[in-house]
Amino acid sequence: MPTTPPKVLVAMSGGVDSSVAACLLKEQGYEVVGVFMRLGAEAHIAEDDKKAKGLSLPVVAAEPEKSKGCCSAADATDARVVAGQLDIPFYALNFEKDFGRLVDYFVEEYANARTPNPCVRCNQWLKFGRLYHYADLVGADYIATGHYARVEHDGERSRLFRATDDNKDQSYVLFGLESSALARTLFPLGGMTKDEVRHHARRFGLALHDKPESQDICFVPDGDYARLVKQRGDGGGFTPGPILHVDGREVGAHSGIANFTVGQRRGLNVALGEPIYVTRIDAANDAVIVGPRSAVLQQTLHVNEVNWLIPTPTDAIDADVQIRYHHDAAPARIAPIGTDAATIEFIEPQEAITPGQAAVFYHGDEVLGGGWIERVVDMPSAIN
Repeated sequence: MPTTPPKVLVAMSGGVDSSVAACLLKEQGYEVVGVFMRLGAEAHIAEDDKKAKGLSLPVVAAEPEKSKGCCSAADATDARVVAGQLDIPFYALNFEKDFGRLVDYFVEEYANARTPNPCVRCNQWLKFGRLYHYADLVGADYIATGHYARVEHDGERSRLFRATDDNKDQSYVLFGLESSALARTLFPLGGMTKDEVRHHARRFGLALHDKPESQDICFVPDGDYARLVKQRGDGGGFTPGPILHVDGREVGAHSGIANFTVGQRRGLNVALGEPIYVTRIDAANDAVIVGPRSAVLQQTLHVNEVNWLIPTPTDAIDADVQIRYHHDAAPARIAPIGTDAATIEFIEPQEAITPGQAAVFYHGDEVLGGGWIERVVDMPSAIN
């Protein structure tokens, strides 16, 4: 008796990666359903797209627009074309209200002297949050994306690993997946290079095989973060204040702490005869603290909202910790505090530990978990 193939909901962004992921899964025998997450502010419900299988899904019509970021109407059209080539159901889902939460988070973090990571939050709240609800609506066993990471379903536990291609690895932005979600997740591209993915795109006859990658945060395509914070915020983060050297001297003035992030070197408008960096932002006093590179090196930090992808440890563990997307994970000791916080002490000081960014824990290529950097802890090293 023939068995029913597993059904997978594929998040199709209109780019090469997610399109190839959908093609590969269809080729492997999965029953594929494509979805596009419409995030724009001007969303309209398209009644004619609500038909398949009697589902009542929020659907968004494509509208002409130009965007440097992802998830534009042109991207929706590209995703729909690929779905047509594959002859699979395709839905454009209205995530506008959910996306507003993400933009608000971004604005509030900058206004409070923190550096947000919207890609990680988007994965937590939208791509691997709300999408599981839609997967249940269509009866899908799995969801899949074009992320470069690997997941191994090992008996009762699913494990997350770095991609084979270190240059494309995206496991850092996926640490927030809950274990229950990871168990239903597929990453078809985790063992491939970008060149291999483009080869598959040509093999499948996809017109977008040479489509460039989006490099910008989708809701700030012009890269002007401060403008967005000023427009969407309540004025916080734009009170003028002093620029203070770590030795206590006032060496300049600024027009708002939202214009700065820890580790920043350019745009300080302060000349001291040597390179200086932002070492800390004092939101309570609207002050930006600067100093030499040595002052940006720090060793100990506190993280909260920790998500463990292994059984929660009760004692300190040794792991490699990555503190931003382009940081090389460095050896550290992680001391859990309850189930959702920890203190991390690096073996060697690291540059620009930044509140608001994610700290992700690795053992080799495996992601053990991660949390959000709450603050740097000024304390002497306790590691022998």
